[in-house]
Amino acid sequence: MTIDDRSQIPSARRIVVKVGSSSISGENAGQIGPLVDALAEAHGRGTQVILVSSGAIATGIPYLSLSERPTDLATQQAAAAVGQNVLIYRYQDSLDRYEIVAGQVLLTAGDMENPTHRSNAKRAMERLLSLRILPIVNENDTVATHEIRFGDNDRLAALVALLVEADLLVLLSDVDALYTRPPQEPGAERIEHVGWDDELEGVEIGSTGSSGVGTGGAVTKVSAARQAAERGTAVVLTSTALVSNALRGERVGTWFAPAPSTAERASGLSTGSVPAVTPGAAAS
Repeated sequence: MTIDDRSQIPSARRIVVKVGSSSISGENAGQIGPLVDALAEAHGRGTQVILVSSGAIATGIPYLSLSERPTDLATQQAAAAVGQNVLIYRYQDSLDRYEIVAGQVLLTAGDMENPTHRSNAKRAMERLLSLRILPIVNENDTVATHEIRFGDNDRLAALVALLVEADLLVLLSDVDALYTRPPQEPGAERIEHVGWDDELEGVEIGSTGSSGVGTGGAVTKVSAARQAAERGTAVVLTSTALVSNALRGERVGTWFAPAPSTAERASGLSTGSVPAVTPGAAAS
């Protein structure tokens, strides 16, 4: 179905939710519980839910006795190998309260570019959803290289939403919405609605996050949101703390309206270009 208005969110057939590293690792690891509560509520009313979760490297850092995110690829891969295991355990431990089973899906940019691999990923996720399993998707950081990686999971989430023809994509961060300028600056105004063809002229959009553990920022989120919206998937951009409100259809965050036609969905799976936005700073 096409979600044209927030009020239709509770009746959505399929939803993709993306959460970033800063929201579920380190001192914010406790947010996994409330996030799972929100996902379980949607799952309980019959919605098929896919979670795209960053955080493998950030979660693995303390187990490698590192004080900050590593910069070399080999150590990033090692941190991801350790952290992904811990991260999935934390999700499953929380999901056990609702008797929901998680299924891990690790993808690379090459998987999404290769028609056979892409088809296999779609088939696997479709089967997991039909079995009422909650797929948890992340980039396969242990094998991805700087040259072929997604670079951020916002883009991965948009591609997954298009791959499985989701009705809604929810992009979570540590900021409650998109703003006309950095929200801490005087005069910053929350943007409640973005049309699918809105160029966002005059809006200053930041290119980096604030936590130091993630790789995305407002530029990647807005680009991912527009990529999905232009191909018929509605998008909500909001904070992790407001995920329950967003999944209930409440007026939180920023709503990216879907294009009226969904004919381009099948052609929207390239991991290459995404719509450009003006650099600056507004959310992360």
